[in-house]
Amino acid sequence: MKRIVILGAGESGTGAAILAKEKGFDVFVSDCGTISDPYRALLDQNGVLWEDGKHSEELILNADEVIKSPGIPLTAPLIQKLQEQGTPIISEIEFAARYTDAKMICITGSNGKTTTTSLIFYILKQAGLNVGLAGNIGNSLALQVAHENHDYYVIELSSFQLDNMYDFKADIAILLNITPDHLDRYNYRFENYVDAKFRITRNQTKEDSFIYWAEDPVIDREMKKIQLGATLYPYGFSQPNPLPVSEEELALKGRHNVLNSMAATIAANVVGIRKEVIRESLKRFQGVEHRLQYVATVRGVRWINDSKATNVNSCWYALESMTTPTVLILGGKDKGNDYSEIDELVCEKCHTLVFMGLHNEKLQEHFGKLAESQKAKGESPIQIIDTDNLHDAVQAAYQAAHEGDTVLLSPCCASFDLFKSYEDRGEQFMEAVRKL
Repeated sequence: MKRIVILGAGESGTGAAILAKEKGFDVFVSDCGTISDPYRALLDQNGVLWEDGKHSEELILNADEVIKSPGIPLTAPLIQKLQEQGTPIISEIEFAARYTDAKMICITGSNGKTTTTSLIFYILKQAGLNVGLAGNIGNSLALQVAHENHDYYVIELSSFQLDNMYDFKADIAILLNITPDHLDRYNYRFENYVDAKFRITRNQTKEDSFIYWAEDPVIDREMKKIQLGATLYPYGFSQPNPLPVSEEELALKGRHNVLNSMAATIAANVVGIRKEVIRESLKRFQGVEHRLQYVATVRGVRWINDSKATNVNSCWYALESMTTPTVLILGGKDKGNDYSEIDELVCEKCHTLVFMGLHNEKLQEHFGKLAESQKAKGESPIQIIDTDNLHDAVQAAYQAAHEGDTVLLSPCCASFDLFKSYEDRGEQFMEAVRKL
């Protein structure tokens, strides 16, 4: 009996374990952290052996194949030992795809993945198709393959998931944009990250579709260097407009969401969805949690939760959509960020920055210099307030904001210094705002 070991028992790992058990493999799950109670119960119900709080090498190194959580870096000592002995290491998506003939619509990019994935899923559901939502959102693909039988899957893919996919093929691949992100996982080499994103086109043929933002400078550069097998569908403001509605009618606002809606529209057209369904879906879709999510208006000040902005470019899009004077809350676990990307918008839109993180030194240095530059030019410099927790950050923003302003949580950084996830950060932020 072939032995499969799964490293990490979150949503993807637990789903992979259940599917592997159903397919008759000898399955063992190992997590060096604490497996949450719901996932423990699922593993026990399905007769899957597991451990947490450690990785027992004698139970792992004898695997015929390993399914790795996206969160575990390839540089981890245990992963290197497995690689040295030639043990195949794959992703949950790669494994699950072996057991379904469903059409795969896959979305990646540095920003906009969740919104675009959710919008495509919504359009297909409105069209009455039998479709599942997977990847970074929804239930794991493996769990759905084990217990459900969809004709289509709409899958949000991070670069980490793409790293360990080899035979998987997207019927429709969408690449939204590429800006520096997760460079700490890619030896601080942007090209390594770019290569990971383009793995979404792996194994595609002429019968498959590749939808990409033609005006992204990084994508444009790469497209001039490589030859792809898929049928190409470029989109952008310089391309023919695929939208069946005016920009004013789109439920999602902002320039970035016009682009997301274009990508989703082309995908729906490729699938064969009627124009009327696409039109109504674009007008009614309400967006996703933690992405430019309205929280409340307090003392005439609007509070916006954009906790999903875990990189600088995502914060740029959020600032670009602001129409009032803004207090910006940012900070967290830096991933090799270059904050100069938002300098111009910070100067244009923000009068106050509130830092919220355990290590704000890089933020202090960069934006401190920006404030000095403003002062030297005779401009009113941005006010900078330094805090090390969410409660103080919200209180500081509350004191700094004036009637008619917007307080925007758009952190630019990962959440793991103070929070379990960006969702946890967003939920705590919204709770703190509602207590004001």
